[in-house]
Amino acid sequence: MRFFLEIAYRGTHYHGWQRQPNAETVQQVIENSLSIILNETVAIMGAGRTDTGVHAKQMFAHFDTDQKLENANDFVFKMNALLPKDIVIKNLFRVSDSAHCRFDAIYRTYEYWVYETKNPFLESFAYRLKSNVDYHVMNQTAQLLLEHNNFKCFSKSNTDVSTFECDITKAGWKPHEEYSVFTITANRFLRNMVRAIVGTLLDVGMHKITSEELKMIVEIKERSKAGFSVPPHGLYLTDIQYPKNIYVNNG
Repeated sequence: MRFFLEIAYRGTHYHGWQRQPNAETVQQVIENSLSIILNETVAIMGAGRTDTGVHAKQMFAHFDTDQKLENANDFVFKMNALLPKDIVIKNLFRVSDSAHCRFDAIYRTYEYWVYETKNPFLESFAYRLKSNVDYHVMNQTAQLLLEHNNFKCFSKSNTDVSTFECDITKAGWKPHEEYSVFTITANRFLRNMVRAIVGTLLDVGMHKITSEELKMIVEIKERSKAGFSVPPHGLYLTDIQYPKNIYVNNG
């Protein structure tokens, strides 16, 4: 039987999601706890691979077991009792045996948080800007992303992928009183893509480049022409959506 785990974590102290031989990762910690609870070796597959220091308000992973796990609340309680404070299991779902948490995802949403005035409560969870930015022009420019589908210019160099095409359906900034949030939704993301987009939009907001120049950067498809990658600690995976038919009894 296959199950989906709904997970949230603070990525500050982990070397990303994916298991590594010589570093502690979120996947490794969850697999260790699962193996204890189920009394068998368990491997999980994540819906994505967040980098070192990146957080997730919602992540999914799937695993297989012959155990029925009929009491989801009891299972979640036991898992959270074993896991450290910066990782939480939010729910357990029975899914079809062919369901795949990575390939069946319809879309994913990320947020990136920035702030301008010194704030000890945001220091570890948002990127402090060195100068003021023009959110109006950044929002206008962000809409240009919806007109394209090849984002090679924002992908980490030498990434082994079959395509650089992504369908972005939402991209925009929303200022709040003490911080601002960039939200972006797409069917898939390339490695380092969101952080590179944010860095390039910040260049637009500081009037280092124009909206037309950003459009040209996307069309040229060269990573060296785009802006810097903002630090990982301001990035959050916030939402992953799946078709209802993968859930047994609709979740």
